[in-house]
Order: sequence, then structure tokens, then C-alpha cells
Amino acid sequence: MTSGRRAATLLLAGFLLWGTAGQAQAAGYRYWSFWERTGDHWTYATEGPATARPSDGEVQGFRFAVSEDSADATRPRGRADFDAICAKTPARDGRKRVALVIDFGTAADAPSGETPPQGRTACASVSSDATTAEALAAVAKPLRYDANALLCAISGYPQQGCGEQVSTDGKPAGGAAADSAKKPAAEGRGHDDGHGPSVGLIAGAGAVVLLGAAAVWQARRRGDA
Repeated sequence: MTSGRRAATLLLAGFLLWGTAGQAQAAGYRYWSFWERTGDHWTYATEGPATARPSDGEVQGFRFAVSEDSADATRPRGRADFDAICAKTPARDGRKRVALVIDFGTAADAPSGETPPQGRTACASVSSDATTAEALAAVAKPLRYDANALLCAISGYPQQGCGEQVSTDGKPAGGAAADSAKKPAAEGRGHDDGHGPSVGLIAGAGAVVLLGAAAVWQARRRGDA
């Protein structure tokens, strides 16, 4: 192989690596995200439902979707008004009422062969020290968790899978998310502030530079020989 062809081959390999890193940005995780209602908007929860302890009168939500990270996560849809959701659930001593918005997502985000149920709301009347997970269990069984206590299904949806990584076309891409009820493993997986270039993309660009330098070195070496 001539030095020119060797250089071209190395550069092509570098661009292929760069392209692969770019494609990695198209991957996300299919999971249930957990939200808290603050004023008139949703805020991504900073802890999981197993440890969150909402107060009486709070509104919390869950949304099933494919998202890259918490900054990209899709918010629950539907009415999120406590008075409307809990209108028929009277207050009781020693109990609290938590309004829950459960959004099963769209067909585009659904696992293969499954159809998302209609989104719904529910008012959970639970003990005053209950967690969000306990409130959810009171109104949306069956719930499904994995061995790491990751919330996998609400009201039996989805029937299979748990925080799996998927590409933008909805096909499995391998890997699994960490505790989606807290923060998906995708968070911080390439964004320092949610806007910067990904680590994979930078690594891919670095590979191109290194391979290009190697090609030049090989060409010069051949020329000196």
C-alpha cells in the first residue's frame, strides 16, 4: 500500500469513528420520569418516588417516554390541578391527599408490540408520612420494579423492559438506564451544562486528529526511506 493510500485509509477510519460518535447522540432511554408540580409548571424531581414525601395538596407526575437526559425529558401531559383531581376525595385526619398525573406516553415511545394506555389522573389518600411510591401504589397497581428498585411499569405498562437504551428510531440500542425515578443514567453522559458537545463527539473528533497525524507521519516516513 502506498503512503497516500495508507493516509487516506487512516483518515477514513477516523471519520468513521467520528460518525459513530455522532450517531451515539441519537440514543436515549425509554423510562418513567418523575416530576413535581411547582406553581403552574413541572419540575424534574431531584429524588426518587421511594424517598420523596409529598405534603398534602401536592401534585406529582410520571411520564413514560424516550429521553436523552433530564434536560431532554418529556413532561407529563393533561390537567394538573389539585382541586380538580382531588375534588371527590375528602380530607381526613392523619391522612394526606396527593394528586398524581400519569402519562403513559405516545405510540412512538412505546416498546415494540405495546400500545400506551390513556393517560389519567388519580388522588391518592395515604398516611401523612407516605412516600410518592406508596401514593402511586395506592392508585396505579400493578407496579413493576427491577432488582435495583428501578420503577419499570405503572399499571402494568409497559409489560416488558426497564430503562433500556434505544436509538431515535425506537429500536433497542443496548445498555440500561440507572434509577430513572431519580435521574436517568443518560444525564451527564456528554453534556456539561446541557448545551455543550458530547464527550463521545469530542472523542471522535480527537480520533480524527490523531489518525490524521499518524497518516502524515507514515507518509513522511515512507518519503524518507
